Amino acid sequence: MTTSANINEMQTALFKELGVFFAFSNKQFEEQRQPGVDYCTVLDAGDCVPKSNAAEFAQRLSSLHKEFRKKQLTEKGIEKIIEEELVNHECFYTGEIDDAVEALAGYEVTYDAVEDVYRKVAHKYEHW
Repeated sequence: MTTSANINEMQTALFKELGVFFAFSNKQFEEQRQPGVDYCTVLDAGDCVPKSNAAEFAQRLSSLHKEFRKKQLTEKGIEKIIEEELVNHECFYTGEIDDAVEALAGYEVTYDAVEDVYRKVAHKYEHW
């Protein structure tokens, strides 16, 4: 069974293999960079990717996430995945589902589908 921990391990292995690291300041970048390597960003999230590996990194990371979503759909079903994202984004506390909808973009669910699940399971979380 694929879990979030497993996908994190797989991502970490991919980062290491392709020389990807994360830096959020010039100091962090300088401490981790390899001399003579040109870097770019693929995720716009502090990632530093050797330019020579950027296309492969983007493709493999996308494939890894696609496979993870496929396994999650098989193991849990879309309604359970939606409910978990609603909980994760504290939607039952705030009454807003936009963050969960955004987080579920890779599953290609509609706002209405997320709202339907919200209404279906909200009673379980009414004492938050």
